[in-house]
Amino acid sequence: MIQTFSSTIRRKEMDAVLTCMVDEKIGPGELNVRLIQAVKDFFACSGAVALRSPAIALRYALKALDLPAKSSIMISALAPVWQIFTVEEAGYVPLVLDVDETTGLITTDIVSEGIKNGGRLLLLHETMGIMPDMQGIMELGIPVIEDVSQSAGAVYTDMNSDIPAMDENSPAGDESAKSGKKAGMFGLFSILGLEEYDIITGGGGAVLMAPGKREWVVLKKIADVLPETDLLPDINSALACVQIKEYQRNEAVRKDIFTLYQRSLLSGKNRTYIRAPDEGSAAWSFPVIIAGSFKDVKQYAVRKDIEIRPAYEHSVISRFDDEMSLSFHHAKSLLLRCVLFPLYPRLGKSQIQKIARVLGTLP
Repeated sequence: MIQTFSSTIRRKEMDAVLTCMVDEKIGPGELNVRLIQAVKDFFACSGAVALRSPAIALRYALKALDLPAKSSIMISALAPVWQIFTVEEAGYVPLVLDVDETTGLITTDIVSEGIKNGGRLLLLHETMGIMPDMQGIMELGIPVIEDVSQSAGAVYTDMNSDIPAMDENSPAGDESAKSGKKAGMFGLFSILGLEEYDIITGGGGAVLMAPGKREWVVLKKIADVLPETDLLPDINSALACVQIKEYQRNEAVRKDIFTLYQRSLLSGKNRTYIRAPDEGSAAWSFPVIIAGSFKDVKQYAVRKDIEIRPAYEHSVISRFDDEMSLSFHHAKSLLLRCVLFPLYPRLGKSQIQKIARVLGTLP
C-alpha cells in the first residue's frame, strides 16, 4: 500500500539526529540556535525562536501583539483545529470565515466582511501550499499572523502593483511585488510548523518568525525569558536544520511529481485547486476535489494499493461540523470532497506512474 504521507528522511537527516544522540545533547541548545539561523537565512526574517509546538508559537505571537482581551481573531474554517483552541485559551474570540471553493483559501472580500463583523486580527493558514491574494489582504490594513507550515518556500508575485512594506524596518521593506516575497514575510509574525507532515519537518515543533525588526524587538524580550520546556530540543532541531538545507532539492522533486499528477487529472472529471505556477506555490501534497462519491474514490484507490485521506480531517469545520455546516457552505463542501493523494520525494518512479494512472481514471 502506498501511504498518503511519508516523511522525507534521508541519510543526512538520520546522521544529524544520531550525532545529536551520540553527543548526548538532545535538549534545547546549540542546534536550536543553528536552526534559528538557518530559518533567518532561508526566509530573510529579522529574528525567530524555535519552540516545541505550533500552538506554543501562536500563543507567544498573540502575547507579543497584546490585543485587548475578547478581541475577535479571524480564522479559516479549513485551518487546523489546534488554532481555534489556542485562540480561545489565550482569551480571544475566534471569528471563523468561509473559503473560496476554487483555492480553499479565504479571500480579500471574505476578510473584509470579517473586519466589518469585528475581526481585529487575521490568522492566515496558507493551506495546500497555496498563497492567497496577499496584495489585497495587506491593503486591508489588518494585522496578520501567517501560518506557512504548508506554504514555506512559495513566493508571492503581483506583476501589477507593489506590496506595501509592513514598516520601514522590514527586511523586505524596499522590495516591490515584482521581485517577489516569500510566504511568511507578510505577517507581523509567522509560524513555520515542523510537525510530522509539514513541508519542513523536525518531527515536531515550530519556529515563530518576526519578519520586521520592530516586531523582533518585542518578540525577543519574550524569547529571552522563555522557560526551557517551551524551547525546541536539539534532537528536533537537528532534523529540521537538514530539512531546510535540503528544501530546494526536495521541492524540485515534489514539483515534478505534482506536474505529472496534474496532467493526468485533466483527463478525468475531477479537479485540483487553482494555484500560482512555478515557485508561486509549494507542492505540499496533491489535493483532488472529487466530482462523485468519496466512498467510491477511496475504494477505487485502495484496490490499486493507494491510500488517500480527507484533506481537512483535522480542520476547524471537521471538529465543529454540527455547528458550522449550515453557515460555511464552501468549507463544508471541500471537507466532504477534497482528498489527498501521495506526493513526496521518497516515491519511486513506478509508484508515481501508478498514482498518475489512477488519477486519470478516478470515478
